[in-house]
Amino acid sequence: MVKGIVVIIDGLGDLPCNKLNGKTPLEAARKDNLNYLASHGKLGIMHSIKPGVAPESDTAIISILGNEVMGSFRGQLEAMGAGIKLQRGDLAIRTNFATIDNLKDKKVIDRRAGRNLTTAEADKLADAINKHVKLKCKFIFKNTIQHRGVLIFKGGFSDNITNTDSAYHSPGKIANSPFFKFSRALDEEDNSDYTANLLNEFIEQSYKILNEHPVNKERRKKGLMPANIILTRDASTELPKIKQFKKWAGIAYMPLEIGISKASGMKTFAFNYPEMKELDVYANLYAWLKKASKFSRKILKRMGKKYNYFYVHFKETDVPGHDNRPEEKKYMIEFLDNNFFSFLVKYAEKNKIKLLISADHSTPCNMKTHSADPVPVLFCDWSNEDKKEFSERACRAGKLGKLYGKNVLKLFE
Repeated sequence: MVKGIVVIIDGLGDLPCNKLNGKTPLEAARKDNLNYLASHGKLGIMHSIKPGVAPESDTAIISILGNEVMGSFRGQLEAMGAGIKLQRGDLAIRTNFATIDNLKDKKVIDRRAGRNLTTAEADKLADAINKHVKLKCKFIFKNTIQHRGVLIFKGGFSDNITNTDSAYHSPGKIANSPFFKFSRALDEEDNSDYTANLLNEFIEQSYKILNEHPVNKERRKKGLMPANIILTRDASTELPKIKQFKKWAGIAYMPLEIGISKASGMKTFAFNYPEMKELDVYANLYAWLKKASKFSRKILKRMGKKYNYFYVHFKETDVPGHDNRPEEKKYMIEFLDNNFFSFLVKYAEKNKIKLLISADHSTPCNMKTHSADPVPVLFCDWSNEDKKEFSERACRAGKLGKLYGKNVLKLFE
């Protein structure tokens, strides 16, 4: 029978917003069920890695699962989550379809091609890349969800190269530069230099294909941003050596979180993320969040007797933080409170299941990126009945105090 459930609300942490009268989205949201859980437990704040670090999702979750963070393995984890079989020495890289003005000036207009690239458009662009880019090695380019994708170089390559993504020029460090940079080696090894040059050749060739592709010509006619460049980050040639959770199950639906769940030895329950067919990304996000909530409820009800612990991850709440849309972030928190946590209250209270509810990182709306701000933590062990609110402000004054990701699962002991 399930003893504990970890729920990660991606990018939940925030800072006071003028649009919400000086409140954070979590503070402004109506969340009766989360507050009920807070009133039956304890609150605190957590640095998922350590103070001063603005973590990426992969390193944050790996740390929360009790591991010391030793660099980024995101490329490999994304590939695993996308169902790509890798061999030893294969280089895996996380990618974005993005928009730049031109390859000479390298100014990035949008790192996500306006967030409105449909699945059909991404499929056609990926197909053109795989057919027409010619390199001295075998490669696989696979679009995954929305603007996201994975690039694989088959063979023995180095992962000690810089990112080309303007927000992550250095591996593991958030930059927010407005300009694209070609990759370069981070050491003096010939293989690193060769790998960086090969990646740059891929980017140059794919740019020429994408920039003139009929999909992007049509997008320009509609006033949409062309998906004319592939930005890359977090190259890796090995999976992380992390703790194994054989009595755990993961409920995830994005490639990264599926990959982390599998790499951690969890039984992984995933569903195919719905295709993006409409240009209104937020209409899609709510539909996807609804499906994720329903799927998570179903798995917990059906499989709760087979596993001791569950890891559940909701991704959509991170998006409005990156887009500076605090009202949308507030609505998503309320949506989860009504559609998932209303179920979790009844399910967990009936069976006295301990709950750990937190985030991988903060994504403050006014910053539009991950920050080093600690995230709120709610640990419900059904021990208290003091009226509490689940919010950043209340968590800073909570009895749990300051926690660190690698130690947070000890609350279940």
